[in-house]
Amino acid sequence: MSVGGYFEVHLAGPVRLVPLAADALTIGRAPGNEVTIDSKLVSRLHAVVERFPAGWSIRDLGSTNGTTVNGYPVRPAQVLRDGDRVEIGPARLVFHAPAGSNGTHTVGVEPPPPPPALTPREQEVMAVLCRPYLAGGTPFPEPPTVRAIAAELHITESAVKKHLSRLYDKFGLTGNDDRRRSRLAGEAVRRG
Repeated sequence: MSVGGYFEVHLAGPVRLVPLAADALTIGRAPGNEVTIDSKLVSRLHAVVERFPAGWSIRDLGSTNGTTVNGYPVRPAQVLRDGDRVEIGPARLVFHAPAGSNGTHTVGVEPPPPPPALTPREQEVMAVLCRPYLAGGTPFPEPPTVRAIAAELHITESAVKKHLSRLYDKFGLTGNDDRRRSRLAGEAVRRG
């Protein structure tokens, strides 16, 4: 695609490719944005993607409903890496790094840390949890529920919750929000 990288924009209709040709790209509901998202969940000027010497970053511009990258809220700005998933209202954007950045990370950004050591059962839980993310059907799949993981592995829901709790600790995921399974799967996929 373009030397400056691009976004895949997943919204109603076909996937749109938006090149990062300038040093900044605005996202919002107003028609003057480079990426317009016609939704009441999106602010008129919602976020901006900017080029810096070290690579690209995204900044939320005080929007009402916020911006997330790989399930994490953007506060105040977030460096973008190849394959990062940006969610703004109903839109899902996938960032693709510029050519020449070795195809895996934005220039000047450290690679992700390696995955932590896992027990065989934790590996099984992670395999079930990450399967929708690796299948490739939809760019923003929902992770399986605790009940679905337990049924597939023929263990109790309580056991799955204990394994997930240890996995959250091993991957350094804090908080107790509803998106933790998504964040865990995203982090596991990112680290390989």
